[in-house]
Amino acid sequence: MGYVLSKVAGTLLTPGMLLAIGLAIGTGLLWTRRHWRRGRAVLTAILAVLLVLLATPLQPSLTGALEDRFPADPVLPARIDGIVVLGGAIDPFISRDRRRVSLNDAAERLTAAVSLAKAHPEARVLYTGGSADPWHPEATEAPYAAALLTDLGVAPDRLLLEDKSRNTYENALFSRPLAAPLAGQTWLLVTSAYHMPRAVGVFRRMNWPVIAYPVDYQSAGEMAWANMDLPVQRFRLLVQAVHEWVGLAYYRLRGWTDRLFPGPDGDGLDGDRTK
Repeated sequence: MGYVLSKVAGTLLTPGMLLAIGLAIGTGLLWTRRHWRRGRAVLTAILAVLLVLLATPLQPSLTGALEDRFPADPVLPARIDGIVVLGGAIDPFISRDRRRVSLNDAAERLTAAVSLAKAHPEARVLYTGGSADPWHPEATEAPYAAALLTDLGVAPDRLLLEDKSRNTYENALFSRPLAAPLAGQTWLLVTSAYHMPRAVGVFRRMNWPVIAYPVDYQSAGEMAWANMDLPVQRFRLLVQAVHEWVGLAYYRLRGWTDRLFPGPDGDGLDGDRTK
């Protein structure tokens, strides 16, 4: 029940949904004789907020801080024992309906995993991706990931598939017994750069040391003041960044991560309260 409530709350409290609710309220008030001035004020306030969001460096700052937390090109040891790839790169519904693997804008998680697997043939490749839709638990990513990775040259006997996880916490929780990592082994963690701090924090909480291998960058490092040519894209990235920052706070409150803002070598904004 808690998982379903978190998904519902997460949907209702996204910037896009709050914007839609505000527009509906403002428009409704605008068409009343008694409260039309309030409606006009609400709509004007929403427009002002949108201009601030789209014309200031707020979104690049939020995204960039997440993406710059771990090195973009980590130094890797000669031997890699395993590569963990977090789900989120495949649309299972389109893949099912079109009968072919459909990738989204996080596809680099898979392409990077293939490159790493070819560079380190000794490494096992674990793809962890169940269904993030509480109303369609059968719509898992793992089978499609297995088919694609195999087609791209990763031997089936190297693959480990985890198809029960519904979020990042469960990615680590269910993957650890499947991988059974031993002390002294080296495992890479592949996920989108903006998502890496929360993911690393969860794996550390599971006592599974990993080397962060961030991919799928959405920022170039500059603080752009305006990007009015692509306002929809900027708003999408803002929603993504806000979701991740809220997720960091939520995971820390739940005790699912080892720091509020996990960083390299245990660096973070707070200490581990369990120690």
